[in-house]
Amino acid sequence: MIYGVVLAGGVGRRMGNAEKPKQFMTIGGKPIIVHTVERFAVCSELEKVIVLTPEKWIDHTRNILAKHIPDMSRVVVIEGGDTRNETLMNSIRYIESEGNLDDDTIIITHDAVRPFVTYRIISENIKGAQEYGACDTVFPATDTIVRSDDGVVVSEIPDRSKLYQGQTPQSFKAKKLREIYEGLSEDEKAILTDAAKILVLKGEKVHLVMGESFNIKITYPYDIKVAETILKGDE
Repeated sequence: MIYGVVLAGGVGRRMGNAEKPKQFMTIGGKPIIVHTVERFAVCSELEKVIVLTPEKWIDHTRNILAKHIPDMSRVVVIEGGDTRNETLMNSIRYIESEGNLDDDTIIITHDAVRPFVTYRIISENIKGAQEYGACDTVFPATDTIVRSDDGVVVSEIPDRSKLYQGQTPQSFKAKKLREIYEGLSEDEKAILTDAAKILVLKGEKVHLVMGESFNIKITYPYDIKVAETILKGDE
């Protein structure tokens, strides 16, 4: 079975709004998270869409989704974990509790604040995870990337043609992802920046899926303006 997993655990500190997490801010007349979940809810390939959020925001999340999504029968809202990857593990535990976790179970994991993911991207993630076991959505780096070990001087300027910006979805065979994650040391878990790195740390191959320049993550106030412009272009 295939599950969509929407990660809505962020609190939006970089957005400058301490009272309301950024996924609940409004663009185009709807909360950001609604735009995102709608993209997954219409995918017939998905058994369910699991939305994970902090415990105190579960009811609020469920209520705003129900207000905008007519059919909530395939959407479930559950509590996330203390970290992004522990949140992913909670989604796998939910699938296991449903009796649907086996070697072929796929999870398509996505940031709640990337509301412009397309069906094409989701579909290619499904195929990539089924064929390769894991895949990561990326987009070619357009700017020169500068590495500095001390934050003061340039250490390296890598070849841009080999560099990509990471996006989401990131998709995996759920059972294998959990097995590898549980085998990591605490030091290894401490350096994780995303789920794909769980596999990369252990030498597992992660297939690339090409994203889109507009598949942006809404992080800063400026991103709200960009998102509104993208929505107007879709009209």
